[in-house]
Amino acid sequence: MRSARSIKQITLPASWAELPWGEYYRVSLERQLEPWWPKIFGFHLVKIGNLSAEIDTCSCLIRHQVNIGLQGKNMNVITDPNYLPFASKSVDACLLAHMLTYSIDPHWLLREVDRIMIDDGWLIISGFNPISILGLRKIISPICCRQSCQAQMFSMLRQLDWLRLLNYEIIHHANFHVLPWHKNSKSLWGLNMSMFGCLNVIIARKRTIPLTLNPMRATLLKPKFSNALGAAKKIYRRSKWMD
Repeated sequence: MRSARSIKQITLPASWAELPWGEYYRVSLERQLEPWWPKIFGFHLVKIGNLSAEIDTCSCLIRHQVNIGLQGKNMNVITDPNYLPFASKSVDACLLAHMLTYSIDPHWLLREVDRIMIDDGWLIISGFNPISILGLRKIISPICCRQSCQAQMFSMLRQLDWLRLLNYEIIHHANFHVLPWHKNSKSLWGLNMSMFGCLNVIIARKRTIPLTLNPMRATLLKPKFSNALGAAKKIYRRSKWMD
């Protein structure tokens, strides 16, 4: 796994409003997640970071929702997201809205989240897409100094690879919101060019059984029908002789 640890200082925004077109991003992300919240159930939903805390999750069936972060008025627990104060396998769902984007060590954060997730738990991740207008720094040089362009941008394939290594099943993934300054993310042009969307989202579930079976182990576990049939023939012959 290629290291994603950043050597630069990254400042996590306190709200979506601090980002250029941040409110558009928030609304667009909420639209993407809206049909999924009724499908996610359990006892505890953890929303990590200030951006996650501002995402509307009222339609989620999980009623106990906890906001976690280093600071903020909407936080229920003030703590470092890299050292979550929860027992292993105690959380049913976790929302990481752009947390990997603004994390110095995304791998560490993912492992810590994986530690607290229950088996078959839900993990929702969002971030910026490098194959987008925001990712083309030379073309959009006038706004390169803005915070959204200074953040780390991980491709969809790279994030999916991280999750698969942790044995997560990818339920849904998509790029969306092609024009960052465009309020209506559901425009026809935006749908046709969705692969170049400025934002991406991944919905995955933690699995306990490996998704890729070991061929050698599968061979060993395969029932040997020849031996079973041989034993059956011996029993049949013996019973016939006794008769």
